[in-house]
Amino acid sequence: MKGIIRFGKKEKLSPRYVGPYRIIQRIGQVAYKLELPPELSVVHLVFHVSMLRKVVGDPSIIVPVETIEFNEELSYKEVPVAVLDRQVRKLRNKEIASVKVLWRNQHVEEANWEAEDEMKKKYPHLFE
Repeated sequence: MKGIIRFGKKEKLSPRYVGPYRIIQRIGQVAYKLELPPELSVVHLVFHVSMLRKVVGDPSIIVPVETIEFNEELSYKEVPVAVLDRQVRKLRNKEIASVKVLWRNQHVEEANWEAEDEMKKKYPHLFE
């Protein structure tokens, strides 16, 4: 499952917001029906209020839907773009090397630390 991203989520369970979309109707006390574009026609239109977020003033934070390729399970494979940094953590008896990886469809601020040996096995082209 590592490297597979669910709709609305990214690795490390940090929320990923796609939108903004207009609220069409309030359903009950905690659910809203949204007006979604045709690209998201397979997504259910009704969302719980906890899944929604206020409109952000900065348009660069919003991820365009056209750049994300969903499959029929509403998931997509995340691909690393570049290694930004490297660090070695020293424990009592061993050292752990980590690299900061920038993933496709993410900003530099969202890059995360991964184990260097695992990244070298999966993506050797990043270390050439």
